[in-house]
Amino acid sequence: MDRGKIIVRTSIIAIVVNFLLVGFKLVVGSVTGSIAIILDAVNNMGDALSSIITILGTKLSQKKADRKHPYGYGRIEYLTTAIVAAIVLAAGMTAAKESVVAIMNPQETNYNTASLVIIIVGIFVKIICGKYVKGVGEKIHASALIASGSDSTFDAVLSTGTLVAAIISLASGLNLEAIIGAIISIFIIKTGLEMLLEPLGSIIGERVDSDFSAEIKRTVLKFSAVRGAYDLVLHNYGPSQIIGSVNVEVDDKMTARQIHKLSKRIMYAVYNAHGVVLNVGVYASNEENEFEREVKAYLGNIAKDNPMILQTHGLYVDQEEKMISFDLVIDFKADVKEIILETRKIMEKKYEGYKVYPAYDVFYSD
Repeated sequence: MDRGKIIVRTSIIAIVVNFLLVGFKLVVGSVTGSIAIILDAVNNMGDALSSIITILGTKLSQKKADRKHPYGYGRIEYLTTAIVAAIVLAAGMTAAKESVVAIMNPQETNYNTASLVIIIVGIFVKIICGKYVKGVGEKIHASALIASGSDSTFDAVLSTGTLVAAIISLASGLNLEAIIGAIISIFIIKTGLEMLLEPLGSIIGERVDSDFSAEIKRTVLKFSAVRGAYDLVLHNYGPSQIIGSVNVEVDDKMTARQIHKLSKRIMYAVYNAHGVVLNVGVYASNEENEFEREVKAYLGNIAKDNPMILQTHGLYVDQEEKMISFDLVIDFKADVKEIILETRKIMEKKYEGYKVYPAYDVFYSD
Protein backbone atom coordinates (compact mmCIF):
# COMPACT_ATOMS: atom_id res chain seq x y z
CA MET A 1 0.00 0.00 0.00
CA ASP A 2 1.39 3.44 -0.92
CA ARG A 3 2.03 6.24 1.54
CA GLY A 4 -1.05 8.28 0.63
CA LYS A 5 -3.41 5.35 1.15
CA ILE A 6 -1.85 4.61 4.54
CA ILE A 7 -2.41 8.23 5.66
CA VAL A 8 -6.04 8.18 4.48
CA ARG A 9 -6.79 4.82 6.11
CA THR A 10 -5.21 5.87 9.42
CA SER A 11 -7.07 9.19 9.37
CA ILE A 12 -10.41 7.46 8.76
CA ILE A 13 -9.82 5.25 11.80
CA ALA A 14 -9.03 8.35 13.87
CA ILE A 15 -12.19 10.10 12.61
CA VAL A 16 -14.44 7.20 13.59
CA VAL A 17 -12.85 6.90 17.05
CA ASN A 18 -13.09 10.63 17.72
CA PHE A 19 -16.73 10.92 16.63
CA LEU A 20 -17.65 8.06 18.97
CA LEU A 21 -15.85 9.84 21.81
CA VAL A 22 -17.57 13.13 20.94
CA GLY A 23 -20.99 11.50 21.23
CA PHE A 24 -20.19 9.83 24.55
CA LYS A 25 -18.63 12.92 26.12
CA LEU A 26 -21.34 15.35 25.00
CA VAL A 27 -23.99 13.12 26.58
CA VAL A 28 -22.03 12.71 29.81
CA GLY A 29 -21.07 16.40 29.94
CA SER A 30 -24.66 17.53 29.44
CA VAL A 31 -26.04 15.13 32.08
CA THR A 32 -23.37 15.96 34.68
CA GLY A 33 -23.03 19.64 33.84
CA SER A 34 -19.25 19.16 33.48
CA ILE A 35 -17.59 21.96 31.53
CA ALA A 36 -14.33 19.96 31.43
CA ILE A 37 -15.99 16.94 29.77
CA ILE A 38 -17.82 19.15 27.28
CA LEU A 39 -14.56 20.92 26.40
CA ASP A 40 -12.92 17.51 26.05
CA ALA A 41 -15.69 16.54 23.60
CA VAL A 42 -15.10 19.75 21.62
CA ASN A 43 -11.40 18.90 21.50
CA ASN A 44 -12.23 15.44 20.13
CA MET A 45 -14.39 17.10 17.48
CA GLY A 46 -11.36 19.19 16.54
CA ASP A 47 -9.30 16.00 16.29
CA ALA A 48 -11.85 14.48 13.92
CA LEU A 49 -11.87 17.65 11.80
CA SER A 50 -8.07 17.58 11.75
CA SER A 51 -8.12 14.05 10.38
CA ILE A 52 -10.58 15.09 7.66
CA ILE A 53 -8.28 17.94 6.65
CA THR A 54 -5.32 15.54 6.68
CA ILE A 55 -7.14 13.33 4.17
CA LEU A 56 -7.95 16.30 1.90
CA GLY A 57 -4.37 17.56 2.13
CA THR A 58 -2.98 14.13 1.30
CA LYS A 59 -5.19 13.85 -1.78
CA LEU A 60 -4.14 17.31 -3.01
CA SER A 61 -0.45 16.69 -2.33
CA GLN A 62 -0.56 13.63 -4.59
CA LYS A 63 -1.44 15.68 -7.66
CA LYS A 64 1.07 15.20 -10.45
CA ALA A 65 3.56 17.92 -11.33
CA ASP A 66 2.58 20.32 -14.10
CA ARG A 67 4.10 23.26 -15.98
CA LYS A 68 3.11 25.74 -13.28
CA HIS A 69 4.32 23.54 -10.40
CA PRO A 70 7.15 21.40 -11.82
CA TYR A 71 8.14 20.15 -8.36
CA GLY A 72 4.67 18.80 -7.65
CA TYR A 73 2.27 19.57 -4.80
CA GLY A 74 3.96 17.67 -1.97
CA ARG A 75 4.34 20.72 0.26
CA ILE A 76 0.55 20.92 0.60
CA GLU A 77 1.02 18.26 3.29
CA TYR A 78 2.92 20.83 5.37
CA LEU A 79 0.12 23.35 4.87
CA THR A 80 -2.31 20.67 6.05
CA THR A 81 -0.34 20.22 9.26
CA ALA A 82 -0.34 24.00 9.76
CA ILE A 83 -4.13 24.12 9.34
CA VAL A 84 -4.54 21.26 11.83
CA ALA A 85 -2.36 23.19 14.28
CA ALA A 86 -4.48 26.33 13.76
CA ILE A 87 -7.64 24.34 14.54
CA VAL A 88 -6.11 22.99 17.74
CA LEU A 89 -4.98 26.50 18.67
CA ALA A 90 -8.46 27.94 18.05
CA ALA A 91 -10.03 25.15 20.13
CA GLY A 92 -7.67 25.95 22.98
CA MET A 93 -8.48 29.66 22.89
CA THR A 94 -12.22 28.92 22.85
CA ALA A 95 -11.80 26.52 25.77
CA ALA A 96 -9.89 29.17 27.71
CA LYS A 97 -12.68 31.69 27.21
CA GLU A 98 -15.39 29.22 28.30
CA SER A 99 -13.37 28.17 31.33
CA VAL A 100 -12.95 31.77 32.52
CA VAL A 101 -16.70 32.29 32.19
CA ALA A 102 -17.29 29.09 34.20
CA ILE A 103 -14.88 30.23 36.92
CA MET A 104 -16.73 33.54 37.19
CA ASN A 105 -20.14 31.80 37.18
CA PRO A 106 -19.67 28.32 38.70
CA GLN A 107 -22.32 25.63 38.18
CA GLU A 108 -23.00 22.41 40.03
CA THR A 109 -21.78 19.11 38.63
CA ASN A 110 -23.62 15.82 38.88
CA TYR A 111 -21.25 12.90 38.39
CA ASN A 112 -22.21 9.26 38.75
CA THR A 113 -20.47 5.91 38.31
CA ALA A 114 -21.54 5.60 34.66
CA SER A 115 -19.99 8.95 33.76
CA LEU A 116 -16.71 7.98 35.41
CA VAL A 117 -16.63 4.71 33.49
CA ILE A 118 -17.14 6.55 30.19
CA ILE A 119 -14.32 8.97 31.03
CA ILE A 120 -11.99 6.05 31.84
CA VAL A 121 -12.92 4.28 28.61
CA GLY A 122 -12.26 7.51 26.70
CA ILE A 123 -8.80 7.79 28.25
CA PHE A 124 -7.78 4.29 27.19
CA VAL A 125 -9.26 4.73 23.71
CA LYS A 126 -7.33 7.98 23.16
CA ILE A 127 -4.07 6.40 24.37
CA ILE A 128 -4.44 3.45 22.00
CA CYS A 129 -5.58 5.62 19.08
CA GLY A 130 -2.85 8.19 19.66
CA LYS A 131 -0.11 5.58 19.85
CA TYR A 132 -1.36 3.92 16.66
CA VAL A 133 -1.70 7.14 14.63
CA LYS A 134 1.66 8.54 15.78
CA GLY A 135 3.38 5.21 15.14
CA VAL A 136 2.11 5.10 11.57
CA GLY A 137 3.10 8.75 11.09
CA GLU A 138 6.66 8.13 12.27
CA LYS A 139 6.96 5.05 10.10
CA ILE A 140 6.02 6.88 6.88
CA HIS A 141 7.29 10.36 7.92
CA ALA A 142 3.84 11.99 7.89
CA SER A 143 3.98 15.11 10.08
CA ALA A 144 0.18 15.54 10.13
CA LEU A 145 -0.30 12.02 11.54
CA ILE A 146 2.49 12.49 14.07
CA ALA A 147 0.90 15.75 15.26
CA SER A 148 -2.55 14.16 15.41
CA GLY A 149 -1.28 11.12 17.31
CA SER A 150 0.67 13.23 19.79
CA ASP A 151 -2.36 15.42 20.39
CA SER A 152 -4.51 12.35 20.97
CA THR A 153 -2.11 10.94 23.54
CA PHE A 154 -1.94 14.31 25.24
CA ASP A 155 -5.74 14.45 25.34
CA ALA A 156 -5.67 11.24 27.35
CA VAL A 157 -3.45 12.90 29.95
CA LEU A 158 -5.81 15.88 30.15
CA SER A 159 -8.82 13.58 30.45
CA THR A 160 -7.07 11.95 33.37
CA GLY A 161 -7.10 15.38 35.02
CA THR A 162 -10.85 15.58 34.39
CA LEU A 163 -11.26 12.16 35.98
CA VAL A 164 -9.35 13.28 39.07
CA ALA A 165 -11.59 16.36 39.34
CA ALA A 166 -14.68 14.16 39.05
CA ILE A 167 -13.49 11.84 41.80
CA ILE A 168 -12.72 14.83 44.05
CA SER A 169 -16.17 16.23 43.32
CA LEU A 170 -17.87 12.93 44.28
CA ALA A 171 -15.75 12.50 47.40
CA SER A 172 -15.83 16.04 48.79
CA GLY A 173 -18.30 18.07 46.78
CA LEU A 174 -15.48 20.42 45.76
CA ASN A 175 -16.04 21.71 42.21
CA LEU A 176 -12.78 21.99 40.26
CA GLU A 177 -14.32 21.74 36.79
CA ALA A 178 -13.69 25.27 35.64
CA ILE A 179 -10.11 25.20 36.90
CA ILE A 180 -9.47 21.87 35.15
CA GLY A 181 -11.04 23.35 32.01
CA ALA A 182 -8.66 26.33 32.21
CA ILE A 183 -5.67 23.99 32.61
CA ILE A 184 -6.85 21.91 29.65
CA SER A 185 -7.16 25.03 27.50
CA ILE A 186 -3.60 26.13 28.34
CA PHE A 187 -2.19 22.78 27.30
CA ILE A 188 -4.28 22.74 24.11
CA ILE A 189 -2.93 26.19 23.17
CA LYS A 190 0.63 25.05 23.92
CA THR A 191 0.17 21.92 21.79
CA GLY A 192 -1.27 23.97 18.93
CA LEU A 193 1.71 26.34 18.93
CA GLU A 194 4.19 23.46 18.96
CA MET A 195 2.33 21.74 16.13
CA LEU A 196 2.41 24.98 14.12
CA LEU A 197 6.19 25.40 14.36
CA GLU A 198 7.05 22.08 12.67
CA PRO A 199 5.33 22.63 9.28
CA LEU A 200 6.39 26.27 9.21
CA GLY A 201 9.99 25.13 9.63
CA SER A 202 9.61 22.72 6.71
CA ILE A 203 8.06 25.41 4.50
CA ILE A 204 10.78 27.96 5.35
CA GLY A 205 13.53 25.39 4.92
CA GLU A 206 15.30 23.52 7.72
CA ARG A 207 18.62 21.75 7.90
CA VAL A 208 18.21 18.15 6.78
CA ASP A 209 18.53 15.42 9.39
CA SER A 210 22.27 14.79 9.89
CA ASP A 211 21.87 11.00 9.97
CA PHE A 212 20.08 11.08 6.62
CA SER A 213 22.71 13.28 4.98
CA ALA A 214 25.47 11.05 6.38
CA GLU A 215 23.79 7.99 4.86
CA ILE A 216 23.68 9.66 1.44
CA LYS A 217 27.35 10.60 1.65
CA ARG A 218 28.28 7.05 2.62
CA THR A 219 26.50 5.82 -0.49
CA VAL A 220 28.41 8.31 -2.65
CA LEU A 221 31.77 7.43 -1.05
CA LYS A 222 31.32 3.73 -1.82
CA PHE A 223 32.57 4.46 -5.35
CA SER A 224 36.33 3.98 -5.45
CA ALA A 225 36.85 6.90 -7.86
CA VAL A 226 35.33 9.35 -5.35
CA ARG A 227 37.95 10.90 -3.07
CA GLY A 228 35.48 13.05 -1.15
CA ALA A 229 31.84 14.16 -1.10
CA TYR A 230 31.02 17.79 -0.28
CA ASP A 231 28.36 20.51 -0.57
CA LEU A 232 25.41 18.18 -0.14
CA VAL A 233 22.27 20.27 -0.62
CA LEU A 234 18.77 18.78 -0.27
CA HIS A 235 15.52 20.56 -1.17
CA ASN A 236 12.32 19.17 0.29
CA TYR A 237 9.24 19.44 -1.95
CA GLY A 238 7.16 17.20 0.31
CA PRO A 239 7.97 14.26 2.59
CA SER A 240 8.33 11.88 -0.34
CA GLN A 241 10.08 14.17 -2.86
CA ILE A 242 13.62 15.35 -2.19
CA ILE A 243 15.85 16.87 -4.86
CA GLY A 244 19.47 17.82 -4.28
CA SER A 245 23.06 18.05 -5.39
CA VAL A 246 26.51 16.99 -4.24
CA ASN A 247 30.05 17.73 -5.39
CA VAL A 248 32.48 14.83 -5.57
CA GLU A 249 36.24 15.07 -5.65
CA VAL A 250 37.90 12.97 -8.37
CA ASP A 251 41.31 12.62 -9.99
CA ASP A 252 41.91 15.46 -12.47
CA LYS A 253 43.09 12.96 -15.06
CA MET A 254 39.63 11.39 -15.40
CA THR A 255 38.10 11.89 -18.83
CA ALA A 256 34.71 13.46 -19.47
CA ARG A 257 33.41 10.02 -20.39
CA GLN A 258 34.58 8.50 -17.13
CA ILE A 259 33.13 11.37 -15.09
CA HIS A 260 29.82 11.07 -16.93
CA LYS A 261 29.58 7.34 -16.19
CA LEU A 262 30.54 7.87 -12.55
CA SER A 263 27.99 10.66 -11.98
CA LYS A 264 25.17 8.56 -13.47
CA ARG A 265 26.08 5.56 -11.32
CA ILE A 266 26.08 7.78 -8.23
CA MET A 267 22.69 9.25 -9.15
CA TYR A 268 21.11 5.82 -9.59
CA ALA A 269 22.67 4.44 -6.40
CA VAL A 270 21.45 7.36 -4.27
CA TYR A 271 17.95 7.23 -5.73
CA ASN A 272 17.63 3.47 -5.25
CA ALA A 273 18.96 3.61 -1.68
CA HIS A 274 17.36 6.84 -0.41
CA GLY A 275 14.71 7.98 -2.93
CA VAL A 276 16.59 11.25 -3.53
CA VAL A 277 17.11 12.75 -7.00
CA LEU A 278 20.72 13.93 -6.75
CA ASN A 279 22.66 15.96 -9.33
CA VAL A 280 26.41 15.41 -9.19
CA GLY A 281 29.06 18.12 -9.62
CA VAL A 282 32.82 17.59 -9.76
CA TYR A 283 35.95 18.89 -8.03
CA ALA A 284 39.19 18.05 -9.81
CA SER A 285 41.81 16.82 -7.35
CA ASN A 286 45.58 16.76 -7.84
CA GLU A 287 47.84 15.67 -5.01
CA GLU A 288 50.56 14.05 -7.09
CA ASN A 289 53.67 15.99 -6.06
CA GLU A 290 55.19 17.37 -2.88
CA PHE A 291 54.21 20.98 -3.66
CA GLU A 292 50.51 20.18 -4.06
CA ARG A 293 50.49 18.19 -0.81
CA GLU A 294 52.29 21.04 0.95
CA VAL A 295 49.66 23.56 -0.20
CA LYS A 296 46.91 21.31 1.12
CA ALA A 297 48.63 20.92 4.49
CA TYR A 298 49.27 24.67 4.79
CA LEU A 299 45.63 25.50 3.98
CA GLY A 300 44.55 22.93 6.56
CA ASN A 301 46.66 24.68 9.21
CA ILE A 302 45.06 28.04 8.38
CA ALA A 303 41.62 26.51 8.87
CA LYS A 304 42.74 24.84 12.09
CA ASP A 305 43.86 28.20 13.52
CA ASN A 306 40.56 29.91 12.67
CA PRO A 307 37.52 28.46 14.50
CA MET A 308 35.18 30.24 12.08
CA ILE A 309 36.48 28.09 9.19
CA LEU A 310 34.63 24.80 9.57
CA GLN A 311 36.15 22.97 6.59
CA THR A 312 38.21 23.37 3.43
CA HIS A 313 37.73 21.29 0.31
CA GLY A 314 37.88 21.40 -3.47
CA LEU A 315 41.55 22.45 -3.44
CA TYR A 316 43.16 22.57 -6.88
CA VAL A 317 46.70 23.72 -7.58
CA ASP A 318 47.41 24.72 -11.19
CA GLN A 319 51.19 25.14 -11.41
CA GLU A 320 51.12 26.07 -15.09
CA GLU A 321 48.64 28.92 -14.60
CA LYS A 322 50.01 29.78 -11.12
CA MET A 323 46.55 29.47 -9.59
CA ILE A 324 45.23 27.98 -6.33
CA SER A 325 41.49 27.55 -5.82
CA PHE A 326 39.51 26.05 -2.93
CA ASP A 327 36.26 26.31 -0.98
CA LEU A 328 35.96 27.57 2.60
CA VAL A 329 33.02 26.42 4.71
CA ILE A 330 32.51 29.35 7.07
CA ASP A 331 30.41 29.59 10.23
CA PHE A 332 27.14 31.52 9.88
CA LYS A 333 28.22 33.83 12.72
CA ALA A 334 31.45 34.91 10.98
CA ASP A 335 32.29 37.90 8.81
CA VAL A 336 32.56 35.98 5.54
CA LYS A 337 34.19 38.74 3.49
CA GLU A 338 36.87 39.35 6.12
CA ILE A 339 37.78 35.64 6.40
CA ILE A 340 38.00 35.18 2.62
CA LEU A 341 40.22 38.25 2.18
CA GLU A 342 42.41 37.26 5.13
CA THR A 343 42.85 33.69 3.88
CA ARG A 344 43.68 34.89 0.37
CA LYS A 345 46.26 37.34 1.78
CA ILE A 346 47.95 34.63 3.86
CA MET A 347 48.06 32.17 0.96
CA GLU A 348 49.36 34.70 -1.58
CA LYS A 349 52.07 35.81 0.85
CA LYS A 350 53.14 32.21 1.36
CA TYR A 351 52.99 31.30 -2.34
CA GLU A 352 54.27 34.42 -4.04
CA GLY A 353 53.34 34.70 -7.69
CA TYR A 354 50.21 32.55 -7.33
CA LYS A 355 46.69 33.90 -7.69
CA VAL A 356 44.46 32.51 -4.92
CA TYR A 357 40.71 32.07 -5.38
CA PRO A 358 38.87 31.08 -2.19
CA ALA A 359 35.12 30.49 -2.56
CA TYR A 360 32.55 30.84 0.23
CA ASP A 361 30.63 27.67 1.03
CA VAL A 362 27.89 26.77 3.51
CA PHE A 363 27.17 23.58 5.43
CA TYR A 364 23.63 23.00 4.21
CA SER A 365 23.71 19.53 5.73
CA ASP A 366 25.59 17.67 8.50
